[in-house]
Amino acid sequence: MKNLILKIADRLEEYVCSLIFLVMTFIGFANVLVRYLSNYSFAATQEILLNGFLLLTVFGAAIAARRGQHLAVTLFADMLPAALQPFVRWFSVFLGVLLLVLSAWYCGEMVMNQRASGIVSAGLQVPSWYYSLALPLGFLMIAVRLVQGAIIEQKERAYV
Repeated sequence: MKNLILKIADRLEEYVCSLIFLVMTFIGFANVLVRYLSNYSFAATQEILLNGFLLLTVFGAAIAARRGQHLAVTLFADMLPAALQPFVRWFSVFLGVLLLVLSAWYCGEMVMNQRASGIVSAGLQVPSWYYSLALPLGFLMIAVRLVQGAIIEQKERAYV
């Protein structure tokens, strides 16, 4: 049971992205179908799809961070002596995590401001903070996965 929970937690972003993409596909297809058959469209589909793309981007970045697939410019780090390279790589991970934690903090502030002001979305008239609620979590997930990817990369370099 514990291994199953760890396996699900390790691939959480993939499950979230799959679910979001499935819902977006269904909503987009339904909108096209209704528009084709009746010349009307669902007003809220653009709003839902736009926010779905935002969430896909954030959680997809967490997947890329875990896999170590983010773009990195290592020209200067590679020119350093081999003994200094791990320190430079970990410093870049530290700066990345700092940026992501600050992003999560400010997104959390944005969610609280949206909630306090009572702003609603244009299409569905639901509170805007509903859409923004997953952003702080997404940025924190990217930070965790960035550290996880760096640890995996360091272990792989140790074996080479």
